[in-house]
Amino acid sequence: MTFQQPSPPAGHESQGPFGPGAPAGPGQPAPSRRRWLKYGAVVLVSLFVGVGIGNSGSAETGKGAAEAGPRPRVTVTEKADAAAPKAAPTVTETETVTAKPRKTRKPGPATGFPGEGEYLVGEDIKAGTYKTAGPDGGFGCYWERAKDASGEFGSIIANNNLDGPGRVTLNDGEYFKTNRCQEWKKVG
Repeated sequence: MTFQQPSPPAGHESQGPFGPGAPAGPGQPAPSRRRWLKYGAVVLVSLFVGVGIGNSGSAETGKGAAEAGPRPRVTVTEKADAAAPKAAPTVTETETVTAKPRKTRKPGPATGFPGEGEYLVGEDIKAGTYKTAGPDGGFGCYWERAKDASGEFGSIIANNNLDGPGRVTLNDGEYFKTNRCQEWKKVG
């Protein structure tokens, strides 16, 4: 035997004892409520999945191993109970090791330098012959050897404007000024 619910009269919506949208039959939610329950369950499950994914990107795992900082260390100290038997004291041995320093090159003047600046030969750069590939742009490469750093015209020993590669020999105590040149490298 099957139970059939009588259909509502024409022009009337299905109503339960609590008005429109309430359950239409015993234990049966209205079709629109069933749909909302289904969508609500989908939204709830999606929310939990999203929160789970969001938590998996925590500070420890969200960054690469190289980016993650050091983890804090926790030390737990337990206080001995007065009634408990005393443990034998532990002996800690400390060994001191002295590290041997690596041999380093003796600091001194450079044998290569950028094509912009003013250098004291013997202090900033080594004396010798240097070469450059030429200008570092379209305006030419200017170099100047001077007997002092005054910038006066009378202090210039030699100078030149290069449109291509060039060489210059520098002596101890001279000042070397270079503008718009590529790197200078010692060749002799």
